[in-house]
Amino acid sequence: MTKTTLAYVVGVALGDGNLSNPNGRATRLRITCDTKYPQLQQRIILAIQELMPKNKVSIVRGGKKSYCDISCYSNQWEQLLGWHVGAGSKIKQKIRIPGWIFSKKIYLKRCLKGLFETDGSIYLDRGYLMVNFVTAIPTLASDAMDAIS
Repeated sequence: MTKTTLAYVVGVALGDGNLSNPNGRATRLRITCDTKYPQLQQRIILAIQELMPKNKVSIVRGGKKSYCDISCYSNQWEQLLGWHVGAGSKIKQKIRIPGWIFSKKIYLKRCLKGLFETDGSIYLDRGYLMVNFVTAIPTLASDAMDAIS
């Protein structure tokens, strides 16, 4: 497992991920993706497979087929991501970018890539390049601003 790959998966999970333990035996990380972005889906799958080479990574298409869930079971997810199953929503848990990601610029870049691919956008507006990142979690918004700075 490389820390740069982990930093990317942390960013994706902070944005569009959730943790559950539906079978009572192992924690599941589930990332929800819009199906109109197959390259993003593949990038997320490959990153998770690199982190968890012995674990199965599954894709489940949503009912309307406009989204899919990428998931992988591992009892390491809570420790790696820094939030917990059964402790409430990511908002209630006041999730943050883990401190180790701030130790190297490459980790910050990879985490921000994951965050922007899930909860952000980069676009042109009247000839200017604009960046937008949206979250309902104040601690994550603050950490993202610090990472960008």
